[in-house]
Amino acid sequence: MKSVATPFALCVTALALLTAGGGCSLWSRGDPSRSLDAATSENADVVGDLAVPYGLHPIPVESIGLVTGLRGTGSDPLPSPERQYLLAEMQRRGVDSPNTILASPDTALVLLRGYLRPGIQRGDRFDIEVRVPSRSETKSLLGGYLLEVPMREMAVLGGAIREGRTLASGEGPVLVDPNADPAKDPIYATRGVILGGGVSRTSRTLGLVLKPEHQSVFNSARIQTVVNRRFSLVHRGIQEGVAKAKTNEYIELKVHPRYKDNIERYLAVIRAIPLKDSETDRVRRLGELQQQLMDAEKAGAAALKLEAMGTPAVATLKEALQSPHAPVRFYAAEALAYLDCPDAAPVLGQIARDEPAFRVYALSALSTLNDLESVQQLRSMLSLSSAETRYGAFRALSTLNPNDPMIMGEKLGDQFWYHVLNVDGPPMVHVTKSRKPELVLFGSHIRLNHPPMLEAGNRIMLTSPEPGKIVVSKFTPNEADQKRFVSENLDEVVRAVVELGGTYPEVVQMLQQAKAGGYLMARFEVDALPEPGRRYLPQSAPDQEQLRGPLVEDNPEAPQSETDAAAEGDRPSKMGVSAEGGPSVSEASAPEETAATRRPGLLQRLGLRKSSD
Repeated sequence: MKSVATPFALCVTALALLTAGGGCSLWSRGDPSRSLDAATSENADVVGDLAVPYGLHPIPVESIGLVTGLRGTGSDPLPSPERQYLLAEMQRRGVDSPNTILASPDTALVLLRGYLRPGIQRGDRFDIEVRVPSRSETKSLLGGYLLEVPMREMAVLGGAIREGRTLASGEGPVLVDPNADPAKDPIYATRGVILGGGVSRTSRTLGLVLKPEHQSVFNSARIQTVVNRRFSLVHRGIQEGVAKAKTNEYIELKVHPRYKDNIERYLAVIRAIPLKDSETDRVRRLGELQQQLMDAEKAGAAALKLEAMGTPAVATLKEALQSPHAPVRFYAAEALAYLDCPDAAPVLGQIARDEPAFRVYALSALSTLNDLESVQQLRSMLSLSSAETRYGAFRALSTLNPNDPMIMGEKLGDQFWYHVLNVDGPPMVHVTKSRKPELVLFGSHIRLNHPPMLEAGNRIMLTSPEPGKIVVSKFTPNEADQKRFVSENLDEVVRAVVELGGTYPEVVQMLQQAKAGGYLMARFEVDALPEPGRRYLPQSAPDQEQLRGPLVEDNPEAPQSETDAAAEGDRPSKMGVSAEGGPSVSEASAPEETAATRRPGLLQRLGLRKSSD
């Protein structure tokens, strides 16, 4: 079929050729199609002067579903719009006797919510919050499994549930606080999360919207030109730009792979791209930014602007790596990492180890730098005593190359990702409460020391009849008991539990009980990632004013060095959902807002509460 270009596309193409070649004859002759806002836009310096980002807000998707597999802790839902909705959905799917199923004490009606993050693509996964309705008689969701449901934008209007189109689907085991007593903690016993249980059925686009006073075909084409000069992709062997002017007020953006885990920084860099790129302008800008970069207070903004300039700024950034000031070295190295310069790796590695204020951002930058030096820096951190540094390094390595032999794992029982690392350092067990179900053993010889009894969900029990031996048993009504005999090696125990049908929440429950009882011979951590918002205080000048890290949230209790982090010992474990997102660059560019950051009281204690050790 012969394609037909739209008038707007032809106009943009023509204007793009003019702006790329520096031609301005179309306007110099007083062409009437040139709007007054195009003239006032000539003084704009960077893309951000003309346009603002679009698509950075999370989209909530909701549903009403059925959790099964409860051991008598469910309930028959009371008459409500939610019950009617679920009945209609079950009838639509051809379920026999839906009222009988709802009345079973082994099932529960639940409310679901998830968020489609900015830039999410079709098939990408996200976490789902699970809770029972406020008047529900359900006592606990422990051991429950959510049957597959469609997820949509929903609202209750006029006593009825209204819904939009299906944007995602959800399914999976519910992770609940195993310590929550239904009699004392009914809220926490009836709320949970399904890690990676949501699957997006749509791809979200990003873009730039021109400010009202600058909306014109000329400016739209102008932005397309400068952005594509800085960022391009190779699609089917053909190089193409990431920006496409769709209208006189909107430019659609494709995500560059280097920024796929840091959308906020990507758009911040694009907005900092210069609109004028003559040799004279470039030299002037480099000179000004070089001076600002060497000032610790201005280094962050200057490095971002240099990153937006691309290759011409590499030499200037490299010079700053020799600065005596850690913030200057960090911001320069961070920008160089996103410019794929391997010189950044040693500096970022040192900062990740020694500077807690910049640790999370240094690790994120290392995860974008596909270079041997970067890999070596991250591997060396896997044996450190700081839990957040070693797990942060593991996460960065997984992002860089999930098949790295040092950290490569397996999908155990098609339930969760399982990694056993043969590394030095203190033994540590790490579980996740966000992003995806994952269990990491730092050390291949971690033991369970003679536990008298541990539970893994409603059906599986562990006992130790004698030191060095553990019996894993599964009890199911109307079925023969199953048993596995293993040693006290934790790897063998985990595999036995999964072999008997144990899910990720059940394995986490077993580990939490083992730690609380003193039977787990290792440190136990949950989502031990470096925190943003810490303050940087130069060690040589403790009385000077503190400098903020890249985020604005204060955390005065954060450890200030690797030594301090190691001295903490086993910090209290908590199963809260941590915010996802890469390093931010300004107050207006915070990490992706998640359900947990919006409502900290809701998920603060989902899963594992603080242990007493």
